[in-house]
Amino acid sequence: MLGGKKNEMPSRNHLDKVGRKKKKKWTEEVMERALIEVKSGRCTVRQAAKEFGVPKSSLGDRVSGRVTPGSRSGPAQLITSADEKLLVEFCLYMSEHGFPLTKQQVVSFASSIYKRQHRRVVFSKLGQTWWLNFRRRQEKNITIQPADSVVRGRTACVRKEAVDHFFCLLNTVIDTRGLRDRPHQIYSCSETGFQLGRKKAILPKSTSLGYKPAPNSRDHISVLACFNAAGGDIPPFIIYSKAYPGGVCYKTQGPLNALYGWSDSGCINSELFKKWFLKHFLVHSPKERPLLLIFDGHRSPVNLEVVESARKEDIILLCLPPHCSHILQPLDAGLFVVLKQRFVALVGDGCATDSHFTVSKKEFSGVFKGTYQVAKEEEGIRIVKEGFRKCGVYPLNHFASDDVRFVPSHSTGPAAGSSLSISAQDMHSVGELAAAGPSS
Repeated sequence: MLGGKKNEMPSRNHLDKVGRKKKKKWTEEVMERALIEVKSGRCTVRQAAKEFGVPKSSLGDRVSGRVTPGSRSGPAQLITSADEKLLVEFCLYMSEHGFPLTKQQVVSFASSIYKRQHRRVVFSKLGQTWWLNFRRRQEKNITIQPADSVVRGRTACVRKEAVDHFFCLLNTVIDTRGLRDRPHQIYSCSETGFQLGRKKAILPKSTSLGYKPAPNSRDHISVLACFNAAGGDIPPFIIYSKAYPGGVCYKTQGPLNALYGWSDSGCINSELFKKWFLKHFLVHSPKERPLLLIFDGHRSPVNLEVVESARKEDIILLCLPPHCSHILQPLDAGLFVVLKQRFVALVGDGCATDSHFTVSKKEFSGVFKGTYQVAKEEEGIRIVKEGFRKCGVYPLNHFASDDVRFVPSHSTGPAAGSSLSISAQDMHSVGELAAAGPSS
């Protein structure tokens, strides 16, 4: 460049000085004392700043009212301190009830809080920077632990530690909330799927909440069923793939008081589970409290509104450990097998073989109404109760799963990703949470 100095690269020391932030050397308590002295008239702003060792400009801002005393420096928090405390309490609740949260889930919960405060905002501003600052602010209350990797396959990957932990939580909740002799207040929900082909219906094995259909299937329909340990039911939730069937006959011909929904996959997801819990489970469940609801929520994590409503309504959410629904889910243990058999018997009438028949999306609810009737019969109620007993959920029996082949502890290792847990410091234990009942 003509007439100018030759450009030189800045030195390493210069970059370090530029990048180094000034550390705050005063506390809010000291600033408050300086502010009192100025307001009392005993000192000027300059004198008080020099005496107490605080910045004159910061003290002047507080005297003039431009800055509220006790406010934090830097940009405003995206969510308030009170809401952040609420977020930590939610993380505690989820961790202690079998839902250890990942970073993405915590940010999602925080984003839900942020959007409630800024209803006109389409996208949340919470990202990596917020997450790092949140971890720093809550380092005494949260810890990040690596997730355990397990081999694929249901029977092969059952871990004894996970099953033991589940029964420990279940025992604590049942004892602290007085549910030992109240089977009608202990519920379990699970999802089972039906894949409808052009010429035949493929009926897969019973599936847990969050089941994904096989690829290239023409239509997939899931049914979310919910029963208590006394054999009582919540009307089923029928979920269609891609869209509802045409017309309204699918509602008029279906089971009494059934709920209907749809998703791209034809399976339950977070939004559909929220719809079911808020508008269906709370409506049809008994008014007695507390209620315990057991389900597999790892693949379809619960919504923030569900957790808030559950705590307000004194409903305890308890998550099954991953890959354990076939030994711990009471509905998988018996009722779903009977429903499959009854469904095949109904749609197979008049056909040469039971494996070749046609049932459309419009016809499904009518056929399933006859199928679901088995759960109302005396034999069906007995099967539901037997499923709870077989899994050791009610009556509570930790030894019911002793004949299961478990994966040794040393066969697992750290996986990609991590889960968030809450330390006991300054927080409540699961027993205290369960005993406390609904939050205020």
